[in-house]
Amino acid sequence: MAIIIAGERSGVGKTTVTLALLAALKARSPSEQSPVQSFKVGPDYIDPMFHSYITGLACRNLDPVLTSESYVKSCFTKHSQTTKYALIEGVMGLFDGATGHDDTASTAHIARLLNAPVVLILNCASTSRSIAAIAHGYRTFDPRIQIAGVVLNRVGSDRHLELLTQALEPLNLPILGVLRRQDDISIPDRHLGLVPTAEMSDLDGIIERLAHLGETCFDWEKLLPLMEKTHPPAPIPAREGEQVLLPSSIGKGIGGKDKIRIAIAQDKAFSFYYADNLDLFREMGADLVPWSPISDRALPENVQGLYFGGGFPEVFAAELAENKDARASVHKAIISGIPTYAECGGLMYLCDRIVDFQEQSFPMVNILPTAAKMGKRLTLGYRQAIALQDSPLMNKGDRLWGHEFHRSSLTEICDRPLYALQGYESHLHYPNEGWQKYQVHASYTHLHFGAQTHLLKRFLANCIAITKQGDGGASRHHLLA
Repeated sequence: MAIIIAGERSGVGKTTVTLALLAALKARSPSEQSPVQSFKVGPDYIDPMFHSYITGLACRNLDPVLTSESYVKSCFTKHSQTTKYALIEGVMGLFDGATGHDDTASTAHIARLLNAPVVLILNCASTSRSIAAIAHGYRTFDPRIQIAGVVLNRVGSDRHLELLTQALEPLNLPILGVLRRQDDISIPDRHLGLVPTAEMSDLDGIIERLAHLGETCFDWEKLLPLMEKTHPPAPIPAREGEQVLLPSSIGKGIGGKDKIRIAIAQDKAFSFYYADNLDLFREMGADLVPWSPISDRALPENVQGLYFGGGFPEVFAAELAENKDARASVHKAIISGIPTYAECGGLMYLCDRIVDFQEQSFPMVNILPTAAKMGKRLTLGYRQAIALQDSPLMNKGDRLWGHEFHRSSLTEICDRPLYALQGYESHLHYPNEGWQKYQVHASYTHLHFGAQTHLLKRFLANCIAITKQGDGGASRHHLLA
């Protein structure tokens, strides 16, 4: 069993509470493997970085839209087996989902799937007795959700706490933690959320303060029994056409004994990767070779494919531009035909240039004849992407589930876009997007490969084909077959 940290709404303190609990649990076992496996509901990349920094274990995303309900259950069961405790950080408010009509992909949805108790965080600022009405409403709104207790956040004084406790007492709803207003720990943020862990110089100090907060502000005698795992959730059937293939269940890689060398951009500019995606790449036979477009002068040697995840290239555009040798190395590799997968920040890096928030322009790899320009408008949401043409990753007509989250836009529209995009609700349509040039698949749409492993198989098969082409054993046609 795991507890799910849920909020009555966004901004109520889910991440602070989650990190405080993780840090306190880790501090209790300083010389041992982490006692807790963490998970994050939804498509977020940055919160899991903080989880992983604290626990030393890769945080796993639980997202039934990007993957499936069956994958969520299988993923949770697999990764929670090796630790004593499991903790899940929710998303937005408890019942806020992919649409306004139901709670699909919400924290409540995951709680039902995993039959996991919910710890509800309540913002107690500017309220006293009314807190009971809020708690009662959340507790009774969906009888299938087990609210195991509440955490009172932003409590102003001892008298304030006394009033809150008295108001909640008739509900017989345990108070599992109390955080005072002065307990707020500030984690810097910017235009897409928290600043990633790699950029924070005082992160260890923040984690130390979070551990103290976790140790002193929660009722561990009540919390620990909730977090101890009992029986895994019952499996549910996969959706039609789906193969639930978790890392370590795939078997022999498609390249046989020979590993397929994939250069993966990993530094301050490119850090948005799902842990499951990286594991699946490796299980299918890839040797992921990290490199930095900021500091390395060239790509790793003898690579057969390129992988550019998302991140903040706009923040580090000057450093990326200054590294002319790296940009030239990537340009040369791509025009030679090496299969390349780039999403969001990776797409921006392959453009002619990036124009930042201050209207400064920085040259990039110049594969895509367009500029990525930062703006105020946030593009956000799940997308069903229908492939309009073949690419190294997909076949024309494929339907993929992805997620967009960016404040940049492209100055030029591709005349042969990769995707036609729909929202989670099929009547919502968005502009076609994505680029396929040389052997590049570049798009703003982030993908989770957990329930779409055929995409990885196709990409790696194309990486093998390009090697054979170099040996005279494959034609260009085979690269997209």
